[in-house]
Amino acid sequence: MKVIIVDDEPLARRGLRLRLENLGGVEVVAECGNGREAKEQILNLKPDVAFLDIQMPGVTGLELVQLLPKEEIPQIVFVTAYDQYAVEAFEVNAVDYVLKPIEEDRLGRAVERVREKLGSENIAAQREQLLEAVADLTQESPAALEEKLAAGELGNSRYPEKIAIKDSGKITLVPAREIDWIDAAGDYMCVHANGETHVMRITMKELEQQLDPKVFQRIHRSTIVNLKRVREICAHINGEYHLVLNNGERLKMSRSYKNKVQHFI
Repeated sequence: MKVIIVDDEPLARRGLRLRLENLGGVEVVAECGNGREAKEQILNLKPDVAFLDIQMPGVTGLELVQLLPKEEIPQIVFVTAYDQYAVEAFEVNAVDYVLKPIEEDRLGRAVERVREKLGSENIAAQREQLLEAVADLTQESPAALEEKLAAGELGNSRYPEKIAIKDSGKITLVPAREIDWIDAAGDYMCVHANGETHVMRITMKELEQQLDPKVFQRIHRSTIVNLKRVREICAHINGEYHLVLNNGERLKMSRSYKNKVQHFI
């Protein structure tokens, strides 16, 4: 079975390659660090399966699947540190959905699912396999997930309870509710939570899409704040405001975002 690994973290790619090769019967034909490179390699090498990280700068794993011609899409196994993309996995007919950090037994089950799907044209059985995979991940029964899918409720949890921050091959899961504010530093985001600063390589727009807008709002082109952490709003010169957080931190709200004040009243 020919495999391509797509993840922007070199250590994550290396770890997944070693685990896959240990399973036997698997040939890793390419490793890619971004979606654009992966698209080119998939079209050239035509692998049987692609193990895709969902959260990548630029082209995400989900966007990569959408960019590929339908007849060129290999079997897809999403590898992710959080579970809010379950609905999208169904929509692109992924064969499995594996949570980081990856356990070897769980990876083995994913590979077996791929083998079964490669040898089967039974769409109903394939869907059932994915349903079981997502049920394993979310700790809900397949029947309960079926009901939520039918009612359109599964997508309501699109904002994860924890934000996955990758750094030097390690993933830290930071509860979203504990984040005080976020600011940009070049190509990186600084996530401030519980007195600690976590750095992640992601755009402001991509990170903003992971956060519930009822709780988090942009107050500056480079700053997002947790509304529940705001203690005071202080008017400043030139029509600007300063927000004082519960921890005493002062953040500037620029004039172009002054309409956001209504969210605090």
